[in-house]
Formats: sequence, structure tokens, C-alpha cells
Amino acid sequence: MEYVITFPGGLRVDARYKDVTIQTDQTVKGGGEGSAPTPFMCFLSSIGTCAGFYVLQFCRSRDLPTDGIRLTQQMTLDPETHLVTTISIDIHVPPTFPAKYHAALVRAADQCTVKKHFETPPSISVQTVADA
Repeated sequence: MEYVITFPGGLRVDARYKDVTIQTDQTVKGGGEGSAPTPFMCFLSSIGTCAGFYVLQFCRSRDLPTDGIRLTQQMTLDPETHLVTTISIDIHVPPTFPAKYHAALVRAADQCTVKKHFETPPSISVQTVADA
């Protein structure tokens, strides 16, 4: 599995995997054009969207409507390091959503592969390679 990271101009940095390109930019305040999410925004949104995918699949497998379902994700930052210390995801359902599935939605969201990578993080190495 390989992503190719390129610099298309300005402060934009793209990641390409197979036929998909994920575009990022910095905010205008950060010196970019604000044309795409920042890498950190992509990182944080991957948690909620992954949990959302598992909620969606749970509902689809049971022919449950997803109208009115949404997830909200809140983060707490350490005031000194500015690093995220807690992430909380709430699954909001309409009053008509069967209560017997509430706990199952949480179990489905807990299957998120991004969350599992937080629980068992990979090692990360960085090196410079001089191409010939």
C-alpha cells in the first residue's frame, strides 16, 4: 500500500492512492488559499466519517432508514501542548428510530478501523531517499 504525496502549488499538499487524490491546503489564516481541508482536518474527520460508515452499514443491513441520523464529534485539546486529548462521538437519531438499536449503533461505530489504529498505533518512520 503506497500513497504518493505531491506539492501542486502554494501550500497545497496532495496524497494519491491508486485512482483517488486527497487534496489538502492550509487555511487563509495559515498562509494557504483555504481551497481544501488541512491535513489535520482530514485526520480528525477520518475518525467521525469512519464511525459514520459503520453506522450507515448497520442501518443498511437491517433496512433501517438513515434520514435524520447524524454524528457529531467533539475534541478536547490540552491547553499547553494543543494536542487532542479526548474525542467524543455522539450518534443522533430521530425519535422514530427504534430504541432497541441504540446500543447496537454504538457497537457498530466502535468497529471503526481508524479508531482501532488509535488503540494500537503503527510505528512511523521517516527518512530521506535520494532518487537516481
